[in-house]
Amino acid sequence: MAQDKIAQNLEAGVLEQPSSVAQPEKEITPEQTVERPFEAPPTQEIEVKPLEQTGEVVAPVATPIKSAQQIREEQIDQILADGLEEAFLSLPPDKQAAFKTEGELTAKKINTLLSQAKVKLRKIVDLIRRWLSIIPGVNKFFLEQEAKIKADKIIKLKK
Repeated sequence: MAQDKIAQNLEAGVLEQPSSVAQPEKEITPEQTVERPFEAPPTQEIEVKPLEQTGEVVAPVATPIKSAQQIREEQIDQILADGLEEAFLSLPPDKQAAFKTEGELTAKKINTLLSQAKVKLRKIVDLIRRWLSIIPGVNKFFLEQEAKIKADKIIKLKK
């Protein structure tokens, strides 16, 4: 059917028949090639006008959509940081950086634990306790209590 339409178009003069493939007049060997120095394209100056003067409408920038895993990780991070502002600010700058990076790693590990079918509360408590132990001079009982409270809040996210 398609061949019939092509044949009709050829007869009607709509399509041209392909001519023979053009052959190069002379073959060029690698020895004959001429290297030209790189020439940069000419530059043009662009005039930038403020948006008010141009009268153009600018579309809002699309923000990337976060996955459920990313949202849950942010929520875990907020739970972990809750109530630790004073302790964080009292740390020296090098300890603050270590505390922050370790907290982010802890949030990622807890997020992967929550994505499993069976959530192990003990592992979450251990991760939080290990992270909180970075703070110098913190009472051992306070660490255990804070870790359990934060772990309970995190488990509520799962449900």
